[in-house]
Amino acid sequence: MTKYKFEHIVSDCISCGACASLLPKYWAMQGQKAKLTKKDIDDKDLNSAKECRDVCPVTCIKIKDEKGKELKD
Repeated sequence: MTKYKFEHIVSDCISCGACASLLPKYWAMQGQKAKLTKKDIDDKDLNSAKECRDVCPVTCIKIKDEKGKELKD
């Protein structure tokens, strides 16, 4: 069972491409917007996922646990 999932607030995305550059396993640029290509976060990728979330300049990337609670740390 997946413990964590990405959530992408597409309407807030400014298409900077930081997520796709940092974590291409989960993100890709599609036209002018970043696209989440894999929602479920592998345990071994959690630290990289947090770094990806934190580098987003408009905070449109969220990480949520299996209960839907946002991971803040």
